[in-house]
Amino acid sequence: MSYPVDRRGFLRTAGAGAAALTLGGAVASCGSGSSGGTSETVTLTWWDYFTLDNFQPGMNRLIKDIEADVPNVRIERRTFPFADLDRQITLGAISGDLPDIAIVDNVAMNTLGGSDLLADLTDRVKEWGQADQYYKGPWDGCQIGGKTLGIPNNSNCLALYYNTRVLESAGVAPPTTWDELASAAERLTTGDRFGLALSAIKTEEGVFQFLPFLWQAGGDLDTFATDGATALSFLDDLIAKGSLSEQCVGWTQQDVNTRFLDQRAALQINGPWQIPTLKKADFEWNVVALPRGKAAATCLGGENWVLMADSEHLDKAWEVLEYTQRPSALVPYLVSFGNLPARKDMGDKGTWASDPALRLFLSQLPLARPRRYGPRYADASQAVVEAEQAVLAGSASPSAAARTAAGKIDKALGGR
Repeated sequence: MSYPVDRRGFLRTAGAGAAALTLGGAVASCGSGSSGGTSETVTLTWWDYFTLDNFQPGMNRLIKDIEADVPNVRIERRTFPFADLDRQITLGAISGDLPDIAIVDNVAMNTLGGSDLLADLTDRVKEWGQADQYYKGPWDGCQIGGKTLGIPNNSNCLALYYNTRVLESAGVAPPTTWDELASAAERLTTGDRFGLALSAIKTEEGVFQFLPFLWQAGGDLDTFATDGATALSFLDDLIAKGSLSEQCVGWTQQDVNTRFLDQRAALQINGPWQIPTLKKADFEWNVVALPRGKAAATCLGGENWVLMADSEHLDKAWEVLEYTQRPSALVPYLVSFGNLPARKDMGDKGTWASDPALRLFLSQLPLARPRRYGPRYADASQAVVEAEQAVLAGSASPSAAARTAAGKIDKALGGR
């Protein structure tokens, strides 16, 4: 899909939002370090949003391996909160301070892909010759306007975790449909334990968790007035029955997992990146596909590697990116993060080949839908999460919130 947004237009659009932000600390300048002869060390600036403690061992190992195995390179890493990375790149586009390399949410390609900020990797990928090793969904997400603007970092999706003992004690089977989910959540709610936990926070995390309900209702963003109302009504009913805490409007996916670990939720919707932490739980748990409505669906998540077009060290940055795709680097990295490979040829090389929970997530990837809606997806996403927050907080009915959101979505997506 072509996104005809030139860089000047991108900066003009981004400027209004960025003007309200301050840089706070100094942003690392792009490409610090020498760019001289091949024997001189090049420092590459690297941005990502993996701030949680459980991500650090895997990330630190990857960077250590890069610095050991890629000649004459040093990585200077900076992390941002999940919701802030795109805005920091926007600020960098305005100020001229950008990283050489970044790991961005795959949905960020909707906007960044049409901005001329990202380096065109098409010729490098062609020479590399490994494009056909990637699953179609993740790879297609890096193709913008006929160019390859990124390389998939990993893939993930959402599924339903359950506390085995709690369900067995209540005589509840893992739910497979919306009706079964509503019934199970109600029966599993007792005392300070809710039946279900999910994230409805006012960021893309909340949208990521809501969209499967929209798709399971049989619709998409272009039918939000009707199918969005159905999905919102289902979640609203869960809160009305006390099966889902209204505090979910402030929960990140990490917060949701914490409540599941503390056994304050019998069921949770979450991704495979939580598995390394869940393996330390003092109770048994398992995972099944998201319960279906009219259709089965889950949301494709994951990140992409991107290089910045203005980097003074594109050759070295590409060398690093290529290194990250080698099995010796990629498999331990993905295992440590609890993520799934975006490469078909990695399917039998990591813990996902034998771990039942990871295999469940892997089996759901063919159902996982990408969020590819064009350069103004952020506006549509904002409308979705505002509608969800309004309904779950009790300030609007599902039908009214859906109609309001549908108008904003249609305007953002050009009447789609």
